Amino acid sequence: MLPSKRPVVFLSLAIVLSSLTACANSPGAKNLENSLAADSRLQTDPTVFGEAKTKEFPTASTVQLPANFPKDIPIYANAKLEEVKPGSSSENKILTRWQSSDPSNVIASFYRTQFQGNGWQILQQPQDDVNGAFEVQRNNLLLKVTIQPKLVTNAVPNQPQTATELLIEYVLNNTDTAQTQPNTNSSAVPQPGDSQFIGPTTPNINVVKQPTSQSDTSEPQEFTDLNKVPPEWRQHIQDLATLGVLSIDSQTSKSNSTATTNQLEPNKIITRREYARWLVAANNALYSNNPAKQIRLASESNQPAFRDILSKDPDFPAIQGLAEAGLIPSQLSGDATAILFRPDAPLTREQLLLWKVPLDTRQALPAANLEAVKQTWGFQDTEKIDPKALRAVLADFQNAEQANIRRVFGYTTLFQPKKPVTRAEAGAALWYFGTQGEGMSATEALKLK
Repeated sequence: MLPSKRPVVFLSLAIVLSSLTACANSPGAKNLENSLAADSRLQTDPTVFGEAKTKEFPTASTVQLPANFPKDIPIYANAKLEEVKPGSSSENKILTRWQSSDPSNVIASFYRTQFQGNGWQILQQPQDDVNGAFEVQRNNLLLKVTIQPKLVTNAVPNQPQTATELLIEYVLNNTDTAQTQPNTNSSAVPQPGDSQFIGPTTPNINVVKQPTSQSDTSEPQEFTDLNKVPPEWRQHIQDLATLGVLSIDSQTSKSNSTATTNQLEPNKIITRREYARWLVAANNALYSNNPAKQIRLASESNQPAFRDILSKDPDFPAIQGLAEAGLIPSQLSGDATAILFRPDAPLTREQLLLWKVPLDTRQALPAANLEAVKQTWGFQDTEKIDPKALRAVLADFQNAEQANIRRVFGYTTLFQPKKPVTRAEAGAALWYFGTQGEGMSATEALKLK
C-alpha cells in the first residue's frame, strides 16, 4: 500500500493561506484585488457587453394650440396634438391634427356623448363608430371632428399596430364683431362738425358695388392636358374652355395672349365650391343673350346664407346667388339643416343632379318617391339616394337622351349617388342646359358670340 499523501496536502494549503494573510495589506495584493473586482461601468453603460441602451425621447408635443382655441371644444384626453394649420385668408378656419393610440370606436363614442349631452346641434354624424366625421354647431362656433383609423407600419416595441388620427376643424363666425369694428383712420381726416373741417358735406348715400357678371369677364382657357379627357367629352370640355367657364384658381398663369394656360386635371374630384362656380358661369355664358335665364350674382352686402361662406369669400357671389335663386338647399329655401355649404367637400352624383336639373327644366320638379324612381330608371341602389335628390333624379329621366345621367354616366343600373364626381364628368354635364326639345349647348353658344 502507498503511504497516505493527505498530511502533505494540508501542510501546503496552510502555507499558502498564511502567505496570503501576511500580504493582504501589501500594494501587490491591492492591485490583485482591483484586477479581479467587477467593472463598475456595467451599472451605467451596458454597451460594454455590446448591448446598447434604448435612448428615450420626450413624448410631450411641442405644437401649441392657437390662442383663440375655443374652450367649448372637447379634447380627447389620450390624444397628442401633431399639427395646427390655419385656413385661407378668406375663411376664419383653423385645422388641428391629433394622434391617439386608442381605437377609433372609443374616440367616436366619446365625441358622440359629448355632442349629444352638451347642447351641440348635430348637423352630421358617422353612421358607425369606426370612422367618419361629426359636424356640429353651438352659438357662433362651427366644428368638424373627423376620426380616421390608421395602420402603424413601423411600430416600435410595445407600440400598438393601429392608431387613430383626429382632425378637429373649427370656424369662428365673427361677422358681427367685424362689422362693428371702428375705423381707426377716421381721426386723421377732419369730419363734418369738427372745427378744422372745410368743405361741403356729401349726402348720406350707401353705394353698393354690384358684382360683374362672369359671362362678361370670362377669358378663353387653354388646357394642356385635354388628352386625359375621355374622347367622347373632349370637344365638350374644349367648348366650355373657349367660353372661359372652367376657372381653376390654382396653377393659373397669364400668357402673352388673352388666354389662360393651366392644367384641368380632368380626373380630379371636383369640390362643391368649384362646381358651384362652374355651374353659374356655364349657365350665364350659354344664355349670355337671354338675361331672363341668367343667375344673378350676389353682392357682398347680402346676408350670407351659409355660415362657412362669408361675404369676403371669392366664390360668395356665385354660391350665394345659387342659394338666393333657390337652386341649392339652404335656410332661404326652408331647409333648416343646410346651414353649412361645405365648399371643400367632394361633389356627389346626386348633388350634381340636384343643382343642375332645375336649370334644365326651368319649372318645379315633380313629386317623387323611391318606387317611382325604381320604375323609371331601374336602379338597384335607389334606396341610397337622398330624399332631397329624388325629384331631380326623376325629372332627369324625363329628359330622354339629353338626361344628365345618360350623357355623363351612360347606361347603368347602379346610380351610386354618393360617389364623387370628377371635373371631366362635371364639364360633360354642364355642356348642355335644357330639355331635349329646347336647350342650348356650349357649341351653339360659341356660334352666337
